[in-house]
This record gives sequence, C-alpha cells and structure tokens, in this order.
Amino acid sequence: MDTDIKTVKPLPGFMLEVELTDGRRGVFDLSPHLSQPAMAALREEAYFRQVSLLYGAATWPEGEDISPATLAAGLRAAQVA
Repeated sequence: MDTDIKTVKPLPGFMLEVELTDGRRGVFDLSPHLSQPAMAALREEAYFRQVSLLYGAATWPEGEDISPATLAAGLRAAQVA
C-alpha cells in the first residue's frame, strides 16, 4: 500500500520527524544515505533543514528527495513525551 508524507520536520543529527498519510509517525535517520553523491549537499546542516514536501515526498531545494516508501521502510517509532 502506497502512502505519502503528511508532515516532515528536520531534527538534529540528520533525522527527520515524519507523519505519513496512513497515520504512522516516527523518526527517519537520513545519515546512512548521506554517503551517496546525489545527497552530498544534505551534509550541510543549514541546507538539510530546508526540507519540504513536494508531491508527498521529502524534498530539498536542489531536487534531492526521499520517497515515502523509503521513509516508511526506515521509520522508527517516535518517543512519546
């Protein structure tokens, strides 16, 4: 079943707080993906924090993106405060 990202928020340590349209919420660790050449710009914290949503995917200004399927597969349950 496909789902889109409803909300995305950058967190310290190259983590993304994510809510999916199917109701799942959690934290995705982007750091393992930063070794890919296409993601090199995201290693800069200020640029990483510019994440937004475009067509249901986490996207950055120069076109880098993480698909909802990738985020859903790597989502860790968020800690409830």
